[in-house]
Amino acid sequence: MPSHLETVQAIYEAFGRGDIPAILDRLSDDVDWEHDRPDHGLPLLKPRRGRASVAGFFEELARVSIERFEPRSFLTSADQVAVVLAIDLLVKATGHQVRDVEMHLWTFATDGKVARFRHILDTHQYVEAYRGA
Repeated sequence: MPSHLETVQAIYEAFGRGDIPAILDRLSDDVDWEHDRPDHGLPLLKPRRGRASVAGFFEELARVSIERFEPRSFLTSADQVAVVLAIDLLVKATGHQVRDVEMHLWTFATDGKVARFRHILDTHQYVEAYRGA
């Protein structure tokens, strides 16, 4: 079984190729996506449960243009990987850009699959970009 770090790195590699099935395959059937987050009405940050629901997250990505996605550091523990990354994206509907340093928190089940995921980011900046402010 690959390490949790190797799994997260493989997920980012699949993301770069646009290989969404490879990403979904690494998630638990009942993955908790955006766990412990209120629903702010932002499609990209909508809490989701289960692989089929998480597929909707990747469909929402078509509404933005990712101009930079740069993982900078990977922090690991027994069951988690936290990734600090720089991201620039454009919300196509409004033409507004988000430039942020965010963290992705990946939590793993005992079977090596991703059980929980959460973006930790500047929510206000995303709200403003989607509103066109």
